[in-house]
Amino acid sequence: MFGNKKHTKEIIVNMESLQIRIAVLEEGKLDDFYIERPSDEQIVGSIFKGKIQNLEDGLQAAFVDIGLRKNAFIHYWDMIPEDAARLEVEEGVNRRKNARRKKWTPGEMSQLHPIGSEIVVQVTKGAIGTKGPRVTANLSIPGRYLVLLPGTSLKGVSRKIEDAKERQRLKKILARLPVPENNGLIVRTVAAGARKTSFARDMRALSIILEDIENGKRDDSAPCRLYTEPDVIERVVRDSLTEDVGRIIIDSRDEYERIRDLVARVSRRVKGKVQLYDGATPIFEHFDVERQLDNAFNRKIRLKSGGYLVFDETEALVAIDINTGRHKGANTQEESIVQVNLEAAEEIARQLRLRNIGGLVIIDFIDMKMKRNQNQVFRTLRDNLRQDKARTNILPISQLGLLEMTRQRAEESIRDTTFMNCPYCTGKGKIKSALSVSVELQRHIEEVLRKRKDMKEELPLKITVNPLLMERLRKEDEKSLMALEQNHKGALTFVSNGNLHVEDFLISHADSGEELYSSVDR
Repeated sequence: MFGNKKHTKEIIVNMESLQIRIAVLEEGKLDDFYIERPSDEQIVGSIFKGKIQNLEDGLQAAFVDIGLRKNAFIHYWDMIPEDAARLEVEEGVNRRKNARRKKWTPGEMSQLHPIGSEIVVQVTKGAIGTKGPRVTANLSIPGRYLVLLPGTSLKGVSRKIEDAKERQRLKKILARLPVPENNGLIVRTVAAGARKTSFARDMRALSIILEDIENGKRDDSAPCRLYTEPDVIERVVRDSLTEDVGRIIIDSRDEYERIRDLVARVSRRVKGKVQLYDGATPIFEHFDVERQLDNAFNRKIRLKSGGYLVFDETEALVAIDINTGRHKGANTQEESIVQVNLEAAEEIARQLRLRNIGGLVIIDFIDMKMKRNQNQVFRTLRDNLRQDKARTNILPISQLGLLEMTRQRAEESIRDTTFMNCPYCTGKGKIKSALSVSVELQRHIEEVLRKRKDMKEELPLKITVNPLLMERLRKEDEKSLMALEQNHKGALTFVSNGNLHVEDFLISHADSGEELYSSVDR
């Protein structure tokens, strides 16, 4: 049943006690990846009734208590639903690059939202690092085919649906839907080709959610949660179950039954696409996802052409470097460079999705002499980024050969979710060489001996080092250490300790045990 036959797309769901992992494969290749852990509360998309804690006119922003450990951050222009709705029209469905935002004068916002007043907001960006979540008063509730926009009058069809006839059909359906008063509605991209009854069913489900939110706004005390985004499985079924998905395979019987029910609400025709996996081999290994995940999150990503990418992710930005590596085969050097850059552009778009990288991204493409080649690489990256659900903004390749882009950051990247800083290098990615540590060690031995230079007898020192450094001291630095002893009246005894960091060492009095220097305490 679970052989090597490849569908256009497959959704593989791995249920484990501490996490849920979902892989989207396209012709067997990892195309998208989601991970959710019960211990990490997912709040993006959730709607809260909060209290204004502080207004910062200088920042043009406020801080809102929504019942979480950290107060949420909201821009002034996102605090008034009417203004937020105006900006959503400009920046959401038909985003304009230079939407003007009102500048609030000191004290003006405090008249509308005094400290302690209540406000209903939705989380657009989770807490990252030391920063609290980002919120907006412009609410949106996604369904399978529709997005409900409370507090607006906006109605429209996703601009990603380009067929003119289909757009007209969807607009007619939209006009006949019973939309609650003072609510906008957007037809999602996945709605293309859907039947009228599907829209009516989706509208009913959204109306129930809206009613619950309205009841909570009226009856519940702030801070409280009014609406919670579904878990990752339901979100993937809602957002990723398109016509080109051949099957959804899951390794948990309980979740298998739940997913079948979820899919049946969308379309009874596709209920049969949900399959239960009960093989002895872990599901991600069976479908070759585990190996692809291991490769996907390496710092260096190899390309089929022989070139490779290098990802360096920092708190402020992500730098991606492209190298030709072992690439051969083109007639000229320029052709070789263009081929590697084009392949890199496709892979970078995929990697940004897989790693859930957000914020500023700087891409150092291999220098190309011809402007038309630069434009071709730029278009390739831009076209591949259209598959991304996160918003992206991309600038042409600069005269320095760099491409700057941004990608919407809603949550921690997969790297930050899955990995921790190495306790050995503390996140630097490198440690000092044995030579560097030896130089530092000898400097501090000399310092200790100089401080005791008035002593008539030799100063016995015990020096504790990592075995890797001990190897260096024995084989290459013996003469310099003997010179230290002779020149500064010392008697050095070296001890190896495998529990000591390779960059650390201890210098103590060999007889009394008094600690004279420790690099561990620095």
